[in-house]
Amino acid sequence: MSRSRSVRRMPAIGAVVALAAGTLVTLAPAAHAAAGATLPFTSVEAESATTTGSRIGPDYTQGTLASEASGRQAVRLTSGQRVEFTVPRAANAVNLAYSVPDGQSGSLDVYVNGAKLAKTLPVTSKYSYIDTGWIPGARTHHFFDNARLLLGQNLQPGDKVAFQSSGTQVTVDVADFEQVGAAATQPAGSVSVTSKGADPSGNGDSTQAFRDAIAAAQGGVVWIPPGDYKLTSSLSGVQNVTLQGAGSWYSVVHTSRFIDQSSSLGNVRIKDFAVMGEVTERVDSNPDNFVNGSLGPNSSVSGMWIQHLKVGLWLTGNNDNLVIESSRILDTTADGINLNGTAKGVRVRNNFLRDQGDDALAMWSLYSPDTDSSFENNTVSQPNLANGIAIYGGTDIAVRNNLVSDTNALGSGIAISNQKFLDPFSPLAGTITVDGNTLVRTGAMNPNWNHPMGALRVDSYDSAVNATVNITNTTVTDSPYSAFEFVSGGGQGYPVRNVTVDGATVRGTGTVVVQAEAQGAATFRNVTATGVGAAGIYNCPYPANSGTFVLTDGGGNSGWSSTWADCSTWPQPGQGNPDPDPNRNLAKGRPATATGSQDVYTPGKAVDGDANSYWESTNTAFPQSWTVDLGSSYAVRRLVLKLPPSSAWGARTQTVTVLGSTDGSAYSTVLGAAGYRFDPATGNTATVALPSGVNLRYLRLSVSANTGWPAGQFSEVEAYLTS
Repeated sequence: MSRSRSVRRMPAIGAVVALAAGTLVTLAPAAHAAAGATLPFTSVEAESATTTGSRIGPDYTQGTLASEASGRQAVRLTSGQRVEFTVPRAANAVNLAYSVPDGQSGSLDVYVNGAKLAKTLPVTSKYSYIDTGWIPGARTHHFFDNARLLLGQNLQPGDKVAFQSSGTQVTVDVADFEQVGAAATQPAGSVSVTSKGADPSGNGDSTQAFRDAIAAAQGGVVWIPPGDYKLTSSLSGVQNVTLQGAGSWYSVVHTSRFIDQSSSLGNVRIKDFAVMGEVTERVDSNPDNFVNGSLGPNSSVSGMWIQHLKVGLWLTGNNDNLVIESSRILDTTADGINLNGTAKGVRVRNNFLRDQGDDALAMWSLYSPDTDSSFENNTVSQPNLANGIAIYGGTDIAVRNNLVSDTNALGSGIAISNQKFLDPFSPLAGTITVDGNTLVRTGAMNPNWNHPMGALRVDSYDSAVNATVNITNTTVTDSPYSAFEFVSGGGQGYPVRNVTVDGATVRGTGTVVVQAEAQGAATFRNVTATGVGAAGIYNCPYPANSGTFVLTDGGGNSGWSSTWADCSTWPQPGQGNPDPDPNRNLAKGRPATATGSQDVYTPGKAVDGDANSYWESTNTAFPQSWTVDLGSSYAVRRLVLKLPPSSAWGARTQTVTVLGSTDGSAYSTVLGAAGYRFDPATGNTATVALPSGVNLRYLRLSVSANTGWPAGQFSEVEAYLTS
C-alpha cells in the first residue's frame, strides 16, 4: 500500500559528503561480530575487483546509480570491458547484482580462469527503474537487479571469474559466490506436483496440479521436484501442509502471486524452493506477493529464494508464532516482509534482503498491535526507498543483531516510529529492544523535510513515544549524516521519552552523533565516537518552543561532547567546529577511497587505527592512489605513514606523491614524488613533513613504485596539525 511521507518544512541542508565503502563484504557474523545473517555465500564488491571498466561513486545523492550501489560504488562496463573477481571461497555458483540503462537488455560473457563459458548471464532493465509518484519525495529508483548462474564446475579460493560486456552497458555492483549442494530427493510419502500433472519444463500451466497436490497431501508434504513450474493464479486454502522443493537453485516456481488468502488454520511449512515473479512496477492495490494475507498460526518459511515480486510476505490476519528464516528476498518493488498487525510471537531471523523498494523488514501495527515479535540476525542491503528495518507501533518488540547497509532515500537503517499511515493504529508500548545491531552507511536525506534522517531513528511521528526504548550495543559506521535521531516526523512536536542508549561505537558521521529534534529525554551511556563530521550534538526541537530534549550523561561517553551552536542552520557534512585537540590524528576513522584494492585489503584499513591491518592497491598497476576525506579543510603539517610492524614485512621503499584538495575535485601537488623507507627495525614507519601554508580537506597519496611488492601499501595514514 502507499505509505506517503508528510512534507515537513525544516531548514535546508547542503549536499551530502561522499563516504568510503568497504570493498570486500562478507555479509556474515564473522565480518560484523554477531550482527547479520549466517549466509551460504560471500559477497565481493566490484570496485575491489580487477577491471578494464570505470569505477563510479561513491555518491549519496538520491536518484543516482552509485547511491543505490552496495558501498555506494560500482564498476561500469561498456562493450568489450570486463570485471574479474577473485573467488573468496569454494563455489560453483554466482549471483550478480548489476544495472543496465533503462529499456535495455543483453548479456554478459562469463570467464572462469580465463576460459569462456558456453552460457552467458542475461541482464535486463525489465524489473528496474520504478516510479512511485504518489509517494512524496520519491524519485525514479530501483536501478539494480540480480541474476544468478550455476557455473558447472567447482572453484577454489583464488580462482578467477570474469564478466565481460558483449554490447550492452552494464554496471556491476557485487558478486555473491556460493557452493550449492546437490538437489534434495523426494521425501517418503510425499505427493509430487508432477504426479498431479505439473509441467517441470515451465511451458504448461501447473496451477491446478499444485492445488490438487495440496488437497491430496493434507497433513503431509507436497514435493516440488527440480524444474520450472508456471502458475497463472494464486493458491488459497493452504493449511496443515508442507510445500517442499529440492533447493532454491533447483525447484523454481514462476508466479507473481503465490499464496493469497485472508486466513488459514495454520501449520503451513514452506521450504527450499524459489519463487520468481514478473512484477515490473509497484501497484499497491495488487496482491503481487509471495504470501499475501495469512499462513495461520505455527507456520514457517525457510530456505526460500524470493525475487521480482512487489512484497515478499505481506502478512495480515493470524500469523502467530510464525518463523521466517534462512531465506533470500531480492528485488521487490515494495517491502521485503511486513507484519501488518495482529502478529504475536513472530520470529524473522537469519534472512538476506537486497534491493527493496520500501522497508526491507517492517512491523506495522494496524488494527491491533504486533506483540512479542522480533527481527533477529538478518542482513539487509540497499533498500532504495525507505528504512532497512522499521517498527511502526507494537508492544514488546525486539530488533536484535541485524546488519543493515546502504539505505538510500526516505529512511534510516533502523526506525522505531509511531507513524501510523492509517487507523486504527496501535502505538509503541511495553519495551522496545534494539540490541546488537550494526548500521553501515545508513540514513539518508529526506527531500520532504529538507534535512537528513539518522542511522537509527526514534520518531514520534503521529503520537508521543511513551514505550521504554532500550538501544544497546550498537555499531554505526560511516553514517552520511547522524548516528541517532530523535524526531517528531509529522512536524507536530510530540515527545520522545523513556529512551536509553547504552553501549555504542560510532565510527564516522557526516554531521553529528545525536540529532535531537523533538521534545523529550534520553540517557546515553558508554557511547564512543570517532570521525564526527560537525559536532557531537544537534539539539534543536521542532517546532521552535515546543519543548526541550534532555540528554542525560550516564557515564562512559567520549568523542562527542560538543554541541552545534546555531539552530537556525543545519550542519552540513564535514562542516566541523574548531578542532579542540591539535594533536589529534585527523585521518583516523575518516572515509577513505582508492583507485584499486586487492581482495580484503580495502582503503578503510589504512585509517582504522589498527597498524596490523592494511590497504593494498591493485597489484602490478602503478600508479595507484589512496584518498582520505578529513571532513574539513585543515592546515596539515605532518603525515605518519605505516606498514604492519611485524618483522615478516621486509624493508621496502615506496615512491609517493602527496596531493591535496579542498573540494575533492581539483587536486594540487603538495610534495613531489619521493622515496620513503619502511624498515621493520624502526617500526616500519615514515614521517612526512608538509610545507606550511597548505590547507587541504582531501589528502591523496599517489604510489608509483614499491621495492617490496608490486602495489601501494599502507597500514595507517595519520595526519596532524603539528609539525
